[in-house]
Amino acid sequence: MSEIVYVGMDLGTSRTSITTSTGIRTTVWSYVGYAQDHVSKKLLGGRDKVFGEEAVENRMSVNLVRPLDKGVIRDEVDAKRATRDLIEHIIELAEIPSGSTVYGVIGAPAEASVDSKAHILEAASEFMDSIIVCSEPFSVAYGLDFLADTLVIDIGAGTVDLCRVHGTMPKAEDQRTHHFGGDAIDQKLFDLISEKYTEAQFSTNMVREIKENFANVGRQHDSVLATFPVKGKPTEFDVTDQVHEACMGIVQPTIEALQDLIATYDPEFQQKMRNHILLGGGGSQITGLARAMEEALVEYGGGKVKAVEEAQYAGSNGALKVALDMPIEFWEEFVNNQKA
Repeated sequence: MSEIVYVGMDLGTSRTSITTSTGIRTTVWSYVGYAQDHVSKKLLGGRDKVFGEEAVENRMSVNLVRPLDKGVIRDEVDAKRATRDLIEHIIELAEIPSGSTVYGVIGAPAEASVDSKAHILEAASEFMDSIIVCSEPFSVAYGLDFLADTLVIDIGAGTVDLCRVHGTMPKAEDQRTHHFGGDAIDQKLFDLISEKYTEAQFSTNMVREIKENFANVGRQHDSVLATFPVKGKPTEFDVTDQVHEACMGIVQPTIEALQDLIATYDPEFQQKMRNHILLGGGGSQITGLARAMEEALVEYGGGKVKAVEEAQYAGSNGALKVALDMPIEFWEEFVNNQKA
């Protein structure tokens, strides 16, 4: 009988992470770059495609594809191909022994449509023998054993997914999604800097790097200085206020979705859930975000918010734990049904 390897995957708009039962954890930016011609292929060392940060760094000489938008696979041929290639790449990075039976759980946005989940299953089915698609915020909670009266907020690049966890698998009414995530912050910051400094030249990637290094919503924060070319001459700009304003844009829509989930919960347990709010995903690392959300919750009766300690792997770790805890009969039945 072949060895069984369990896999947890967080297939994200910005980054894709994997954790396996063999002890491997790795992550890659969710980009695929395809060689444009023979010169491009030579530059890439004879390869037809590259992934992640390497793809972005070579974006002037490759066809760069970011296959996921707002947490779901874009409904385009190149996006579906890139998703399949991205999953194959990260499975290879996970060094799963050849011939293994692979059972996997993949995190998806809280309110992902049936079609979106079907696209994920189709892309992954070539590399896994049995697959479950589960809610990303639920996998974060499951991995940390926060299974009762917890409200999880998973802040990704494309979506912000909220899920209330109360001792059972979440239903549709337990979940909310809004789209002011990391990408929306990037666009807001881009627009604010463009408006303030009309002579500066910069790209979305340059703005994203500023956000990832200096994102904050705190009352007190250090100055953020950025260097952009002006007619080819490097020039320094103060973008402190723009970074703060762009990042603050995530607070209000998140509080509104959070309060909606709390207000529609059993009134006897609302206060308990309000005092047990967990932030996950890359956006949870925005400096001062937990405190800013607590301050915004005051008018709703207050609340306590904290961020996970290991945001990069909280989703894939939790997905792996779901996979490991799933009865073996479930996996075997799924495989047998696929063969029938």
